[in-house]
Amino acid sequence: MNRREWLLVGAATLAARRLRGAASAGTPRAPSDPVPPASGRPVWIDGCGEAFDTDGTLPLSADALAPLSGAGLTATNFTIVGPGSDFEKAVRAVAFVSAAAERHGDRLLVARSLPDLERAKREGKLALILGFQTTDMLGADLSRIDVFRRLGVRVMQMTYNDRNLFGDGCLEPGDAGLSRLGRQAVERMNASGVTIDVSHCGNRTTRETIASSARPILASHAGCRAVFDHPRNKDDAALRALADRGGVVGIYLMPFLSAGPGPIAPEDLFRHVEHAWKVAGEDHVGIGTDQGLRPVADTPAYRRELAEEIAQRKKAGVSAPGESVDRPPFIPEFNRADRFARLADDFARRGMPARIVDKVLGGISNGS
Repeated sequence: MNRREWLLVGAATLAARRLRGAASAGTPRAPSDPVPPASGRPVWIDGCGEAFDTDGTLPLSADALAPLSGAGLTATNFTIVGPGSDFEKAVRAVAFVSAAAERHGDRLLVARSLPDLERAKREGKLALILGFQTTDMLGADLSRIDVFRRLGVRVMQMTYNDRNLFGDGCLEPGDAGLSRLGRQAVERMNASGVTIDVSHCGNRTTRETIASSARPILASHAGCRAVFDHPRNKDDAALRALADRGGVVGIYLMPFLSAGPGPIAPEDLFRHVEHAWKVAGEDHVGIGTDQGLRPVADTPAYRRELAEEIAQRKKAGVSAPGESVDRPPFIPEFNRADRFARLADDFARRGMPARIVDKVLGGISNGS
């Protein structure tokens, strides 16, 4: 099994390469073109996102369903739980997403393998790659990695911003790296076929996880520290090490791409993508939006809710520098369900070669 078969679902990049033969992803769309029908769509894979609320009810509402097809995505690494989630909450989330995929089988499927991604492309469905942005639900019981793998989970992030049993997150000043249990978890995830994510990990934890893993790993949603010095971004040494071991970085659409003031701009995103492909190589860069498929309604009520959320995050010690109600976590120009179509247009207008637009939005590597 080659390195592409261990990215995302253990197969997402290979699927992107195979499926692209039937898609017209090599030529960017004209800005005025609508999102193509399923049969003619490019292969677009979001390395990190949210498809719908896992605490919701079934059937999903019309408002929740509309972006699923409007996004034009082939697959998304769906963050179904985040930091602070215990074992019971994680199991409930997996069960809810599985039930949603059954209830709305005309639009959704849970991706467990390469054939599932091929089926999603063929049938015009959104493939949900189940992912965790924490390992809190594992506790010290590494057998739970196998339990969640059998339930369909394919991506696990080693730490969030703070310290856990496995290692230090990016906001921990000690930067202590992987713990002994963390190294055992890396080995167990490799053996089980769960892809490891280091997006929120500290510098040392990132380096040690890359070095310890026998399989390629992800930084599914991050930025480049050389472009903007921020703890949530990865330095060039990490980007090169990730690529050297067959991994991939997904650049996010978050406030940590620049200092501001004002909203994040499309050119901020482009600078990070361009830097990542020059440092890591074009075969090792994707997009992990860290966004919901449903666009944010940027109202005064939303801003109040955002302020409350940031206050809670600060109290918990997990709020990253730059989180501000005045700089919401999205790029206004891409705050829409069809953001990947708009990204393709924007990248092409800025002079990104078509082959790199193709890789960044839909796959990672042509190589083995």
